[in-house]
Amino acid sequence: MATRYPMSPLMVNQSSDVQPDGYPTAVAGFTNENALERDEKLLYPKADVEATSDPPTDGASGIVLQSEREIATHVISVDDDSSLNPWTFRAFFLGLGLSAFGGSLAEIYYFKPQTVGVSLMFLAIISYVLGFAMETFIPRHGLFRYLNPHPFNKKENAFVIIMASAAANSALATEVLAVQRLYYNITPNAATSIFLLFSSQLLGYGIGGILRPILLYPSKMLYPGVLPLISMFDAFFRDGSTARRKLKVFYIAFGAIFIWELFPEWIFPLLTGFSIICLAAPNNAAVSRVFGGSSGNEGLGLLSICFDWQYISGSFNPMVIPLKAQVSLFIGYILCMIVFVAVFYNNIWKSQNLPFLSQLLFYENGTVYDQLLILNSNYEVDPTLLAEQGLPYYAGTWVVYLLSTNLGLAATFTHLLLWNRDDLRGAWSWVSPSNLRKRWQDFRLENINWRFWKDDGIRERPREDEDIDPHYAEMLKYPDAPNSWYYATFVVSFVMALVVIYKSNSTLPWWGFVISVLLATIFILFLGALFAITGIGISVQTFVQMIAGYLHPGKPMVNMYFVLYSYNTVSQAGLLLRDLKIGQYAKLPPRASFTAQIIGTLLGAILNYFIMNSIVDSQREILLSVQGTNIWSGQQPQQYNSQAIAWGGLSHELFSAGKRYQWVPFSYLVGLVAPVPFWLVHRYWPKLRADYLYVPILCSFIGSLSVGINSSVLSIFTVAFISQWWIRTRYPRWFQKYNYIVAAALDGGTQVMVFILSFAVAGAAGTSHLFPTWWGANQGGNYDRCLYLS
Repeated sequence: MATRYPMSPLMVNQSSDVQPDGYPTAVAGFTNENALERDEKLLYPKADVEATSDPPTDGASGIVLQSEREIATHVISVDDDSSLNPWTFRAFFLGLGLSAFGGSLAEIYYFKPQTVGVSLMFLAIISYVLGFAMETFIPRHGLFRYLNPHPFNKKENAFVIIMASAAANSALATEVLAVQRLYYNITPNAATSIFLLFSSQLLGYGIGGILRPILLYPSKMLYPGVLPLISMFDAFFRDGSTARRKLKVFYIAFGAIFIWELFPEWIFPLLTGFSIICLAAPNNAAVSRVFGGSSGNEGLGLLSICFDWQYISGSFNPMVIPLKAQVSLFIGYILCMIVFVAVFYNNIWKSQNLPFLSQLLFYENGTVYDQLLILNSNYEVDPTLLAEQGLPYYAGTWVVYLLSTNLGLAATFTHLLLWNRDDLRGAWSWVSPSNLRKRWQDFRLENINWRFWKDDGIRERPREDEDIDPHYAEMLKYPDAPNSWYYATFVVSFVMALVVIYKSNSTLPWWGFVISVLLATIFILFLGALFAITGIGISVQTFVQMIAGYLHPGKPMVNMYFVLYSYNTVSQAGLLLRDLKIGQYAKLPPRASFTAQIIGTLLGAILNYFIMNSIVDSQREILLSVQGTNIWSGQQPQQYNSQAIAWGGLSHELFSAGKRYQWVPFSYLVGLVAPVPFWLVHRYWPKLRADYLYVPILCSFIGSLSVGINSSVLSIFTVAFISQWWIRTRYPRWFQKYNYIVAAALDGGTQVMVFILSFAVAGAAGTSHLFPTWWGANQGGNYDRCLYLS
């Protein structure tokens, strides 16, 4: 299954009303020569901000941080130096260079047997080192002053990171193009392909940008995952003894984890999953399924101890996710283990005929299902061929994953409407009579400013007594990227996509495309809010594959394009909002953030396309083979094509009422009511603290152990408990000063070492060099010495 990172034009030119929690709505205004002066007067009281965000003693208060606002104002600096200039040749040079590097590397990794992502923290550290080197070694006199005008600053670094991170992803559209070329013998021309990439990558930007007032500006929209990055910025670029101490702690933690990762990643891989129970019963299949977990699809990892930070912090850093969210995660994991064992050992869906953990399709006897044998010459499902082969089976645990994903997705809507309706209410205020009347007045011909680029994007100013997010308040001094820019991005990419789906032989009709975009818009609002608040994302891929399968039965290729313009749109909106939050925390002017994102996205898409073509042309036979080689592999396009056939071709036969997997779609109805009992319990018995549960997260993680290395679960929650409860409540001053900078150092040091080892010994450069076999490096089986189950 394709995996991409964590999520309607609802708001524009709103009235001067504010949202219920006191967060101002966004309004596209016009240039005013006194705007900046007015901003300074209307900002959230400066004395308060400075006192709470950066006390004069050691930069941390002794209070226990409870709310999102307290974390955002005590952990990272609210201060801003508006004289810092991000618009330098150096910033563009490093941004374009790292965008080319990240975009090319991400696409190469997509076709590798060992996939390594280009991480945000890695890009941040590399950009800082290169920026500091340019500052140090390039003279500042004569013509060189344009290359090195001043010391490398935080806003330049943020500009570089946002541009590079926008490029450093393998665009989902290249996956669609690769599958078309490999399995359907369809090769769209270069122009059509590149416009396919542009439209699919930018569509989510337009929708996400329009929803900024809901998903970006409020303090509640914390985006916990970026806090280590911003904390690292503060340590790198702030003066004073506190910053120097934080920087020293960063270097110590970075160096220690950098050296340590040599052991679990290469020398002593048993540390990936140390299981006493596996060591005691190395030949027991049940033990392997339940207690093993150091290898992919091995087992559930119960009571295993992981010492590899790559896997402890693989999906999310447990030191930064709020404790409330992690309580729900923990309950979800426990339920996952119980449900998986119950399904398998009760032989539900004939689970014992199939592997315990797997994502592929199987015949009833457990052999891998050959989906190509049920397709006709047009690569559509042929009923006669299907009758000959029979319907495929999923592993029982994978069915639970599909079921729980729908359960959590549906629960998100009800949970947010019950618990966060005030935060979301502003999204629908555009249809109020007063706003519709104002919109009509603004639309009158004489009021239209056709030169939309002159719109300075001034947002609605808060009242002097209004309690707003101090980071947002500091950003009001900078002209916003106008809403018209995001509307233009949406309209251009929407029209471009309509043209492309007909020029690329996608067979997706225009109405199917419109439905995919409407679904994406709804998901962006709700799942974007959940991700912003908790740092936990829920995938919509399973749901949209199911919807596409019912709308367009028997057409796998339509399914791929439907998923592209729905699931990928949600993902891109999440990336845009995350990067805009980085810009807000770093006080990067919004127009610089927008510019960096667009440039990085377009450059990355172009490089993705040409590298994909080159690899498919030169390695076609290897990519079509089952095993591939230790240099190239087609595992990801194979999985994406397999899922498209299962959902796009067999939805009615597998998932309809009365069919084998009917509870997968029915679980969506159950999920809609799942949060209600918890909400009622908290309303009438608040002392039971039912508000501590995020039901969507709990539900979705019931299927979370269905894939990958699972030995890190115990270690994840141990670290979470120590950081987010024990240190936060017992040592709040240390927590505020060092928790997030240590989290950044651990992520950064790990990712740099993993990147080096990937090329040096793990085969990313072509040849792998495994450490010689010894007790701690069982190269012939599972590293934790559990029984290897074929």
